[in-house]
Amino acid sequence: MPVNLKHRDFLKEIDFTDREMHYLLDLSRDLKRAKYTGTEVQRMRGKNVALIFEKTSTRTRCAFEVGAYDQGAHVTYLDPQSSQMGHKESTADTARVLAGFYDGIEFRGKAQTMVEELAEYSGVPVWNGLTDEWHPTQMLADFLTMTEHGRGRPIEEIAYCYMGDARSNMGNSLLVMGAIMGADVRIASPKHLWPSEEVQRIARERAALSGARVLLTENADEALEGADFVHTDVWVSMGEPKEVWNERIALLKPYQVSAEAMRKTGKAHAKFMHCLPAFHDTKTIVGKDIADKTGMTNGLEVTNDVFESPANIAFAQAENRLHTIKAVMVATIGD
Repeated sequence: MPVNLKHRDFLKEIDFTDREMHYLLDLSRDLKRAKYTGTEVQRMRGKNVALIFEKTSTRTRCAFEVGAYDQGAHVTYLDPQSSQMGHKESTADTARVLAGFYDGIEFRGKAQTMVEELAEYSGVPVWNGLTDEWHPTQMLADFLTMTEHGRGRPIEEIAYCYMGDARSNMGNSLLVMGAIMGADVRIASPKHLWPSEEVQRIARERAALSGARVLLTENADEALEGADFVHTDVWVSMGEPKEVWNERIALLKPYQVSAEAMRKTGKAHAKFMHCLPAFHDTKTIVGKDIADKTGMTNGLEVTNDVFESPANIAFAQAENRLHTIKAVMVATIGD
């Protein structure tokens, strides 16, 4: 039976089967190839897309905007100052208003409940650009990137580990997406920073269906051994108080992705991945501030030598946000 995602929301990974995810990855590859060869067919001509950003972004906004333009659609960007949602107008009312103007709505913000409520009341497809709980569009980009750099192996034969604070949207999503897709997924983090028991339960259930191997451990060496890809994310999120920095760094330093950590994979071809932005040097205001206050001058979650090495495929990963987000839009609202 063919896959049909028309009019579907894209809110979290667990709403989809492995077959549906493979369909989106295949469509992403087709759209990427068409863009590269100049043969792209516009399947969203005349469509209108609303982008609601409670949290700012570079990659997510650019991917949605360029993807929509490539496909012939029009885009309206709404930042917190451009929308009354949650201030003077409820999420439900905003959803019903926007549905009268737009064919699809993207939301990037804090609460998963907000994107779920948009979907409930809008009547048009709603796409999750990121919440505090899930990051499904990033997962498509990550899995497309791993298949492209996986030396010809299917996802089921790929092993990857995530190092750092796993009590996050990236920790949740990498664990569950790997379980859905049948991968060998390892999470290395202090135990109290593992994904919740509920997320772990979901991952175990989906792994039982797909044959995935799932490991959660406090031992970074155990997670790294045999990994083809090493993922990480920032240790200190935007908006967190500076008092958190020293505590978080002391807790997570054993999970820093360094050259030594990459060697512990035992694979010369192991690649480094990061959803970006990354604190790998002191060339940003925040990065310099953290370095000055903590003495961590060679990066936080990843050392600069790893980030600037050939092992780093984070920029290929970032580009794939475009092709995979475009696939989500085409699959759900395209002609």
